[in-house]
Amino acid sequence: MKRVTLFCGHYGSGKTNVAVNMAAELKRQGKTVALADIDIVNPYFRSADSRQELEGQGIEVIALPFAGSNVDLPALPQEVYGLVQRRDVYAVLDVGGDDRGAYALGRYVPYIREENNYEMLFVVNFCRPLTRDVQSAVEVLREIEAASQLPFTGIVNNTNLGDATTAETVESSLPLAQTLSEQVKLPICFTAVKRDLAERVRAENVFPLKLQPKLF
Repeated sequence: MKRVTLFCGHYGSGKTNVAVNMAAELKRQGKTVALADIDIVNPYFRSADSRQELEGQGIEVIALPFAGSNVDLPALPQEVYGLVQRRDVYAVLDVGGDDRGAYALGRYVPYIREENNYEMLFVVNFCRPLTRDVQSAVEVLREIEAASQLPFTGIVNNTNLGDATTAETVESSLPLAQTLSEQVKLPICFTAVKRDLAERVRAENVFPLKLQPKLF
């Protein structure tokens, strides 16, 4: 992994679950890790909800001051500036789920580009209404790139139906993910699958997920 990994995707893509699990995986590999939640779009499901568990593992968590509430203000913690500039920590960023959320990322882009040690990963869930086909996913991907001024470097296939997900649900999305990869000329970095299904999914580079709690 590069030093900075950014997870972006449309609302409902599951990027927060992926970001939290990636931070935990990097920590298991012995790295110094920080997770920053800069999702200003969705106040109901945030990586900050897992703060206690993550901090218990020794992972630094930088979250919006209103995370876990119904308040949605376009203010971002100053600590994120330091995080993208520090070279002694692996940074995982959970970015807002559409072009509006990606605009918030834009203020950090000069620092990220300067170091040029990052992955910008597009998280896609082909079971969601606005990314049900390849063309729709391409449109969302391009909108986020334009808003953030940072190109994607890879794709994460996180197709799921929540608790109703089966191995077949994931496997049915593999051709779509492959076509998306070919159209935008980006590699599929991994296929994210909830942990109890991971061994049953026939795909390359399966990344098991421990699902995070959702607040209503």
